[in-house]
Amino acid sequence: MSARFDLILLAAQRAGVTNPLAEVHGVSHKCLIPIADQMLIALTLASVSSHPGCRAIYVLIEPDGERAVRPVAETFARADMPIEFIASDSNIAGSVLLGCEKGNAPFVITTADNVLIKHDSIDQVMATMDAGADAVAAMANKDDIRSVHPAAQRFFYEFRDNGYANCNLYGVADKQALRAVEIFREGGQFMKHPRRLVNAFGLFNILLMRFGWVTIDNAFECLTRN
Repeated sequence: MSARFDLILLAAQRAGVTNPLAEVHGVSHKCLIPIADQMLIALTLASVSSHPGCRAIYVLIEPDGERAVRPVAETFARADMPIEFIASDSNIAGSVLLGCEKGNAPFVITTADNVLIKHDSIDQVMATMDAGADAVAAMANKDDIRSVHPAAQRFFYEFRDNGYANCNLYGVADKQALRAVEIFREGGQFMKHPRRLVNAFGLFNILLMRFGWVTIDNAFECLTRN
């Protein structure tokens, strides 16, 4: 697999949901919130667009959000790394599939407000796919998170070995592997919506996790077999 990748950047607001922080700042989308005089999406784009492997970026967002984001995003575009806007679907899975239809595998997928994303994180996703993984989900363990900020995360996915939090960073090796995206067909945010978790991963797998019978590696091995 080549070290080059296309980036799918999810910037849309969830259908029917207005982010409370966006409301406070008077903007329509969370990714438009300013931090240190820059929009969240600008900080994210600064990181991902500077990665030497990034060959194209596809931004999934509603047209009303595009009008505000496009002038910011275009400052990061280059002749060898175009940035294209695509009207988002009503759910995350649909948006990812729309982006991947336009681009070329392998794909790295993240959210427009993921301002902590670093080149090293992307490198680890790419290396895991280079090693043979069809799809990758980046997770951070509870101990590492709390060592940096004890109150940063209230809830974790608890496994036998540790608790883990989603990093909103994924990899898809090729278009045949896109069926893994169907996990997010109902919208993600599994900690807030346990039913979605059960529908996505199956009740048996959730019970294994709930009672601490599997490590995170065991859990993903089960998902792979499914």
